[in-house]
Amino acid sequence: MYAEPMARAVVGPAVVELLQRFPRGREFTTTVSFGGDDFTLRAHVRVRRTTPGLAQVSLACWVVGKDAARYLGGHPPREAEDFLPPQGTAVPDASLTARVLDSLATRLNPGAVSRPDGDGHLAIDVPTSGQGAPDVFA
Repeated sequence: MYAEPMARAVVGPAVVELLQRFPRGREFTTTVSFGGDDFTLRAHVRVRRTTPGLAQVSLACWVVGKDAARYLGGHPPREAEDFLPPQGTAVPDASLTARVLDSLATRLNPGAVSRPDGDGHLAIDVPTSGQGAPDVFA
């Protein structure tokens, strides 16, 4: 339900910003948030230009519950829940990650098949120039 809006509103723009800002060969990351009063959806985004005209986008998503019951019960979310290890204690949600990445792939590389990236992230390859490159990279 929230995967497509999250991909469109925060993950896609983060991918575009990282790819436009940084050159080929290095990996760059950011963590973005999407949500409301009861929860926050978080996504750790990694992008790395692999070859001229191609980049690898890796994504791990999780949910941080912020509902009133946690606060009233004296157990509000800890700041560590906002980040993946080693900076935090968040655990990627494989189902949410797959849905967000599928939504992202629809915009950035239709037909791309996601694959595990070894640490809870899923990855897709995205064309960044030439034929097949999405308009968001123009």
